[in-house]
Amino acid sequence: MRVYLPATIDMLRDLNTSGEFRARSGTGFALTPALRESYASGSDEELEYAALLDAARASLRLISATEKPEDLPPRRVVISADVDDATLRPDLDYAVVRLNGPVSLAQIAAIHVDASEAEPAVLDAARAIDAADLGDPDAEFILGEAEDHELAWYAAQELPFLLELL
Repeated sequence: MRVYLPATIDMLRDLNTSGEFRARSGTGFALTPALRESYASGSDEELEYAALLDAARASLRLISATEKPEDLPPRRVVISADVDDATLRPDLDYAVVRLNGPVSLAQIAAIHVDASEAEPAVLDAARAIDAADLGDPDAEFILGEAEDHELAWYAAQELPFLLELL
């Protein structure tokens, strides 16, 4: 199963050092039966993109939980990986899955990261994520500003070079 794992730049640095990634609380996002049922239509590709966007929003939550998010490059990060042992969690949300352990670098298909021009919008969105979750329309607009930025795609073997560029 292809899963989309929310991360931060610091988590990418840890992945580069250790060769494995541990999703926070084991949480990831995927094209699950519940996600498919929640859409009236859509190809697998479109629905996987929806799961990736859920992971990107979760990345904002990870950034917001950082003590000083402005000290990191504030960029959303999503790791795409192929795993065999994900547990469906429709009780949490349609696309949520739980991983039973770490993901090795060999299982990672791609890394998606915001470009530098997205940093101001991502930092604002990380500060507004809690209010948006509670239904604040102004905060939801701020999140939309960050989500208007497309994530860049990197192959897993490009990770060391990506981190050098930051």
